[in-house]
Amino acid sequence: MSKSGVAVLGVFVVDLAFRAGNMPAIGETIAGSGFAMGPGGKGSNQAVAAARAGAGVSFISRIGSDAFGELAIRTWEAEGIRPRVARTADAPTGAAFIYVHETRGDNAIIVVPGAAGGIGPTDVDAVADAIRDSRVFVTQLEQPLDAARRGLEIARAAGSITVFNPAPAIQFNDGLFALCDYVVPNETEAEALTGIAVGDLAGARRAGDALLAKGAGTALITLGERGALFHARDRSLHVPPFAAGKVVETTGAGDAFVGGFAAALADGVDPLEAARFGSATAGISVTRPGTAPAMPRRAEIEALLRG
Repeated sequence: MSKSGVAVLGVFVVDLAFRAGNMPAIGETIAGSGFAMGPGGKGSNQAVAAARAGAGVSFISRIGSDAFGELAIRTWEAEGIRPRVARTADAPTGAAFIYVHETRGDNAIIVVPGAAGGIGPTDVDAVADAIRDSRVFVTQLEQPLDAARRGLEIARAAGSITVFNPAPAIQFNDGLFALCDYVVPNETEAEALTGIAVGDLAGARRAGDALLAKGAGTALITLGERGALFHARDRSLHVPPFAAGKVVETTGAGDAFVGGFAAALADGVDPLEAARFGSATAGISVTRPGTAPAMPRRAEIEALLRG
């Protein structure tokens, strides 16, 4: 059987997003200017982004037997995502508090993974076929590290392309990098993993060198409004950002990038071109509120790439 599509291991949470002019101090109550509730979680967001970008997607996770879990199921059904998801009554579906600055769109986030916080290697083994059959496997670190490691091991053994988004950044054994064809941190995560400040392209290249030295195949460091750096052993190139309109909210932009990148890789696109596809995906997503709802469709991404 030939490999196809993208398998994502990660977390679903319900995003509870509040807009205001500033974050309240401890003990302070302030008036906000907006509120929205919707599907989120890095893994689920990346799965939605990849699906909307045209990939066949399987999503591996765990959710609770509650109303938030029902929202998860409806979200994946609407996007044509194949859920390989366990349900439990022992823990709730995850949730995230998101503060969004009402004019700049900057954000601060608290994530509680809930049921997905209990995902372990045996859960991953139970759905290993979804990973083995995928052309691209993607994971992050909102679920436990040992589950992410097991997913990467299965994918690597099966010859799938492995994409690791080390977010949120935590300390782990450098041996994990050897399982990663692509490691995709943002500036903050790259600095946390390498100790090297990523304030400009030169800093990003130094951090990229450090990630390659740890064993990663390619470092793809996202740089926010400055685009991304594609840093491989044979080439290091700046991937420019794509301006698609006024920035409304940056929450989920990194997930849009990863999902778009994975979808393009699954199509057999050259990795650098896949990074440009991811950059265009992110460029559109920041012009819309929300996380999963902000992810663009393939036709929109291709139109932006054509200019």
